[in-house]
Amino acid sequence: MNQKRNIFLTGAPSSGKTTVIKKVIEGLDYPANGFYTEEERIDSKRVGFLMKTLDGKMGYLAHQDIESEFNIRRYGVSIENIERIAVLSITPVNSNIIILDEIGKMECFSTSFKEAATNALDALNVVIGTITFGGGDFVQKIKERADIEIIEVTMENRNSLPEVILCKVKGLIN
Repeated sequence: MNQKRNIFLTGAPSSGKTTVIKKVIEGLDYPANGFYTEEERIDSKRVGFLMKTLDGKMGYLAHQDIESEFNIRRYGVSIENIERIAVLSITPVNSNIIILDEIGKMECFSTSFKEAATNALDALNVVIGTITFGGGDFVQKIKERADIEIIEVTMENRNSLPEVILCKVKGLIN
């Protein structure tokens, strides 16, 4: 039996992917490591994106005030933080579940991140993550892997998805 042991969410921006991931993290009964991203807002205006690891580290993925050779719209991307925070957090540890939010344009500017994401997926660990809707060659190769199940987050399913994913994880672990 060839079970897909890696579960990824995709969907339009602001569809609720990270909200689903955070609810899954809250409901996990298994050790986990990894990171998730959150928007930073000031006066309801988005100014950047934070990466937060499950063990409490955090830093900017991108921010409107970061000077960088890599930019997405008005946000400068911090390759240093991606490699210092995200890459280290998704290194497989024992049989921990790996949280990988997200494989997207910003993260893919880092070669080290792409290598770490591939290593996490190649390990025996279950990976729960998010992946950008579109994406370049690297993203497409990830989406084509036989060991990945991709679920689109929609307005209709986003409230029920955390429980669905937790049930899938339980089935994969037991």
